[in-house]
Amino acid sequence: MVTLEVIRKELEEKLAADKGLRYVEVRAETLEEALADAAVQLDTRTSALEYEIIERGSPGFMGLAKAPFMVRVYENAALAPKKAKKTSEIVITDEEVTAEEQAAVKDGVFFVHYFGPDVSLKVIPPQGGGLPVDYKDVTAAITRPGVKSIDEGKIKRLAGAGTNSEYETVGEYEHNQAKDAIFTIDVSADGMEALISASAPGAGGSDISPTRIKQSLKANGVLDGYDTQLLLDFVDSPVYGTPTVVARGSAPVDGKDAYMSYNFETDTTKFKIKEAEDGSVNYKELNLIQNVVEGQPLAQKIPAEMGKAGLTLLGAYLEAKDGRDIKLPLGKNVRVDSDGCTIVAETNGQVLLVADKINVEPIMQVDGDVSIKTGNITFLGTVIVKGGVEDGFNIKAAGNIEVSGTVGKCRLEAEGDIVVALGILGRDEAFIKAGKSLWAKFIQNAQVEAEENVFVSDGIINADVTANKKIILQGKRAAIIGGHMFATEEIHAKNIGSSAGGNETILEVGYDPRAKRRLDSLIDEQAKLVKELEELELNIQTMENQMKVRRNLPPDKEENYKKLVARKAEITLESTTISAEIREIQDRLQNLKIAGKVSVSGTTYTGVKVYIRDAKDDVRTEVKAVTFYYDNGFVKRGKLEALDESELKRSPDGYTAD
Repeated sequence: MVTLEVIRKELEEKLAADKGLRYVEVRAETLEEALADAAVQLDTRTSALEYEIIERGSPGFMGLAKAPFMVRVYENAALAPKKAKKTSEIVITDEEVTAEEQAAVKDGVFFVHYFGPDVSLKVIPPQGGGLPVDYKDVTAAITRPGVKSIDEGKIKRLAGAGTNSEYETVGEYEHNQAKDAIFTIDVSADGMEALISASAPGAGGSDISPTRIKQSLKANGVLDGYDTQLLLDFVDSPVYGTPTVVARGSAPVDGKDAYMSYNFETDTTKFKIKEAEDGSVNYKELNLIQNVVEGQPLAQKIPAEMGKAGLTLLGAYLEAKDGRDIKLPLGKNVRVDSDGCTIVAETNGQVLLVADKINVEPIMQVDGDVSIKTGNITFLGTVIVKGGVEDGFNIKAAGNIEVSGTVGKCRLEAEGDIVVALGILGRDEAFIKAGKSLWAKFIQNAQVEAEENVFVSDGIINADVTANKKIILQGKRAAIIGGHMFATEEIHAKNIGSSAGGNETILEVGYDPRAKRRLDSLIDEQAKLVKELEELELNIQTMENQMKVRRNLPPDKEENYKKLVARKAEITLESTTISAEIREIQDRLQNLKIAGKVSVSGTTYTGVKVYIRDAKDDVRTEVKAVTFYYDNGFVKRGKLEALDESELKRSPDGYTAD
């Protein structure tokens, strides 16, 4: 028996549930926009919302007197408890779930409507781990006065499996046809939108079914082929008293213009200083050069797209424009690949966008000094510096390096020639390495390596210079004073050493300098191993004597003994390997056909040491106009041999710094 107390209790429970519902108040130009905004704020679908219109909007006339809608929007009462339960049971941090994953998690929803005499149900299953529809919530939503019967088994099955976006009949109710919802369809003047204006059904009346709307659209001349989603959304969550779009034509879509997609940075203001792994910044690494190699793709033309024609709801064709094509921005030293759209480099160098054209420059020119303004330079081509290279800055080039000024305590490395017009002031820290030959006015306190020759006009002072062919000094002050010279074929200078003495001057010829240095390194390493092995054997012998007396050793000494024995085996193996390499290098040096020579047109001062192959000559008294040469295991002195004229005419390959 329903008593007043029972009714009061139900009303109190309903009031408590309503208070727990979240709601937002939204102001927007149309009701659709207001509901869409509210759905975002409440984190749900528009079909799962209930609302009341606080202020009805108006489109105005000719844009005048336009007023927005003010709507209070609530969560669906049937879904709110389940959503709250899910929130309380599962706590997920931002780090655990990405925004995309959160967007993919959706609870199941259901819609109950009354079409004709039937009670109809639509169930959309959950996604991404969302909560499923509870069939008890569905039966509670269906239960209302006038419902004659419901199929609870079918409801339970559909709540779990869904209805494939269709409405299924799950019961019957007492239908009062006179109370059915009524509606009208209006098609806009341009034929692009069909709007429905509907009034809510009365008690026992039927809701508006999809079939009724489709029939009315057809009666108004709307052809099949339109997207039915707007129609279905209206059926799920009907809007009464306000015209709502239920069908929309397809607008024409103009094709996109062709454009270039660049594989390099075209805006030089966006170049960033290189950071180390610890976050520190090296202001010498400015990253101002974008190196490319031959055949490297530099840019692609994204072809223009054809326009997509539109169609009104009434079948009128709407023309669209095709995108515009563009010419490929071809500059110097680039070509078009076989696909007709990709621009590739024809040579190594620096890629630049100049006057909207892609160029690859095999030569990089620095108009002033290499300094903090330019940073260090790494370039896949030739670098020409019109000034000098300041202390602490480096150049690395795949081609030549040509410097009009001086080079300080820097590191210069080139796969081609290196030219330093005003000389090298290394301050004992410069390192210069040429893949071919080096030309310089003078070299002072620097380490120099050249795969071919070293040419100096004034002099070499306290430097370490290595050339796999020749070291040639030709000029009025062409002297070698202090330092260590290595050359496979020849060293030629005006004067060697100094009358005042000073630093030791050593000249070595007749062998591969790299092999000789490797040999010296191996001999040093071998000596260290021999010394370590002697100490190990002494320690091992001491422990073995203790073992003979005590029969065993304490655990810590026993472990140490095993380590010493293992290290002895390692050293023995290393020593054997090094000895084999030493013998191999010695044999190679011994079999060199080039004997080597040192020619001095002026004076060779006391204290100079001349090594030719494995023989040595200590100059104890000054010698003039002499050539040192190798003969039958000795260094001998002979008449000065003039420098080959071809050596005087030799010049760097490619470009000059003039």
